[in-house]
Amino acid sequence: MIEVVCNDRLGKKVRVKCNADDTIGDLKKLIAAQTGTRYDKIVLKKWYTIFKDHVTLDDYEIHDGMNLELYYQ
Repeated sequence: MIEVVCNDRLGKKVRVKCNADDTIGDLKKLIAAQTGTRYDKIVLKKWYTIFKDHVTLDDYEIHDGMNLELYYQ
């Protein structure tokens, strides 16, 4: 289990526990459950890289304690 921190820079910081072999889409669903937003409206970024839903966290080299940027579309 790894813990990923997502910050939307609007005062909302979400800590989510998930597995390294989960996809970005799974992570978005966990974030949506905590924030109350729809998961298809969430965009996860790191610098200028927009993470795609079907790729796993391991493939993007997202590790324990990593910070991601949370945007709403």
